[in-house]
Amino acid sequence: MDTTMVRLSPEPTRTRLLITQGPKDIGKVILPPAPGVHPRAAATLLEGLSLFVGERLCVVLCVDEESTSSCELGLLDGLGYGQRNVFYEIGVAARVSRAPRRAARGLRLPGDFRDLRQLSWEWSR
Repeated sequence: MDTTMVRLSPEPTRTRLLITQGPKDIGKVILPPAPGVHPRAAATLLEGLSLFVGERLCVVLCVDEESTSSCELGLLDGLGYGQRNVFYEIGVAARVSRAPRRAARGLRLPGDFRDLRQLSWEWSR
């Protein structure tokens, strides 16, 4: 069985999740923005997903200069490193901003997860 990876992107207007097993997408989710959510919401969501797929998740938390809400998810420790537990391990990745002209033309649809798909997880051993 392929490893389940969750790419989690807290953004000013929404929170996106792309869930994959190997090359196959098994879930694309758009949730409300992180500010104001329960402090345990993200951890509980990941724990439940881990139990559902029956394995420990590799989670990539995507951040950029606008991602102040990533700290509000409660998935980072006091030093800004991703948490680890029996359900998931969090890695932090910088999201590369797209060219402003593409966003201005409106070429990116709300369900577009291409920017998240490019991010990968490498286990540190």
